[in-house]
Amino acid sequence: MSHYKKLSEDFAVAPQISPDDVPAIRAAGFKSIICTRPDNEDPGQPSAETIANAATQAGLSFYAIPVMSGVAPSSDAVIEMQEALNTLPGPVFSYCRSGTRAGVLWQLATQK
Repeated sequence: MSHYKKLSEDFAVAPQISPDDVPAIRAAGFKSIICTRPDNEDPGQPSAETIANAATQAGLSFYAIPVMSGVAPSSDAVIEMQEALNTLPGPVFSYCRSGTRAGVLWQLATQK
């Protein structure tokens, strides 16, 4: 599994993962995975559906909120993240190309 960074007790971000990483994510104690990366951003990138299938097989929840690179997340994406954080079992593991978009979206969704 790629290195991940904890942003809170219940949320961590990481660069792109593969289906082979999912068992290690589960073993690390995460209960849900959120993908914030659009499909087909890079050649050979695993699709959200591929990761979702691996997550389901491992007993994890999965949710996708695709956010384009280099663009501020839309208010709809922020609301989706808030809803996901309020409904998915935690702790949550989120990924994109580098982990930055996942972190920005979490930060916007959890601002008070």
